[in-house]
Amino acid sequence: MDLGAVCRSGLRSGGVRVHNHMVLRDLVGDVLRTLWAHKLRTFLTMFGIAWGIVSIVLMVAAGEGLRKGQEEQARNLGKDILIVFHGRTSMQVGGARAGRAVHWEDSDVLAVQAEAADCQYALPELEQNDVRAHSNYNNAAFTVTGSHPPFAYIRSLDVGDGRFYDWDDQKEARRVAFLGSDAAKQLFPGRNPIGEEVYLNSFPYKVIGVMAVKKQDSSYDGWDVSKIFIPFAAMRRDFPDKPPGTSTTFDQLLVTPRSVEQHEACKREIQTVLGRMHNFDPHDKEACPIWDTVQEAKAFRQMTNGMKYFLGAVGIVTLFLGGLGVMNVMMVAVRERTREIGVRKALGAPAHTILKQFFIEALLIASLSGAIGMAIAYGICFLVNLLPMPDFFAGLVATWQSGLVACGLLGIIAVFSALYPARRAASIDPIEALRYEAGG
Repeated sequence: MDLGAVCRSGLRSGGVRVHNHMVLRDLVGDVLRTLWAHKLRTFLTMFGIAWGIVSIVLMVAAGEGLRKGQEEQARNLGKDILIVFHGRTSMQVGGARAGRAVHWEDSDVLAVQAEAADCQYALPELEQNDVRAHSNYNNAAFTVTGSHPPFAYIRSLDVGDGRFYDWDDQKEARRVAFLGSDAAKQLFPGRNPIGEEVYLNSFPYKVIGVMAVKKQDSSYDGWDVSKIFIPFAAMRRDFPDKPPGTSTTFDQLLVTPRSVEQHEACKREIQTVLGRMHNFDPHDKEACPIWDTVQEAKAFRQMTNGMKYFLGAVGIVTLFLGGLGVMNVMMVAVRERTREIGVRKALGAPAHTILKQFFIEALLIASLSGAIGMAIAYGICFLVNLLPMPDFFAGLVATWQSGLVACGLLGIIAVFSALYPARRAASIDPIEALRYEAGG
């Protein structure tokens, strides 16, 4: 047998240099030529891996965007607040009948502040939603709300201009008003309302501040941008609670825990204190209904995380299928290049050289596919985020964690999909390889 002819027949049209230690440049060149010779098969394999990467990044980004959007909306309602409404008893306690109406009183605020150690703030809120307001320029009907100065902090009422009322305003029951952004625009169109007077049911109030624009998708009594906020003492004097309320009752109690971890303990303490003050069972949820925004946020976070993990798992499965495609391509390559491998081993090429070539070939397919997939995924995120988004969705938030997970999975899949075909190629017997006929 003419060894030179065998060499020429064993070498592919790419002109691979057969020697013991192939230069890396020649090795990569040989890999690229082999992939180009099987364009369709290579494209389909690379598409599977790239689509897996895109799926993981985009699906996790969508879940993260939904979670962040909802967290932002929850912050706009308030900072981890428990909104305690008054209700009606559903259980008999101490001889008292069920069905009694319960109304919170000023003494309840002091009791919760003194006895609920895990609660940071306890604020009363009194409001009326039929107050006629007018300025020298316009008039309308708005909800007027009275509370204590920390109300602005726990309800996320950011100041756009001027200031919110303070403890001096509260102590002296001053007639000062903080306007929601929409209320300010309606009462003072095209004008700066700071220092101006607004009349609330004929009571003159001085405007001391305007709220910053606020997006809000949940509320228990209307949108904050369309409200007027005044000190609780002024509210109590000018707009007392309506019957069956009294001059010492108010609408709802706003409480915040000292930390998110303490919110359950804070909630139990509220129910215990109010149950003792109003003679109802602390477990009677009808007597003391609580809107727990902390628990609501946790439940929504669990839902979005579950959705994110499920969608990410779909992407991982796609990625593994792409890895099987790489393995299949490499197994076909080993079979088609059996004579070439035999020639190299007959000329003295060690097994690790053959192993290295096929291993690098599989890694190159996986790495190139992964890079393309990452570029497409982050490009889609960038383009989609240029579009206007609904308030509850923060866009496609591609986190570095999702990219790291995708790259890590890709690396593992690439190694395993490359290892078996490469070892198969390196273990071929040169004599049997030289006898091999393609298609035989």
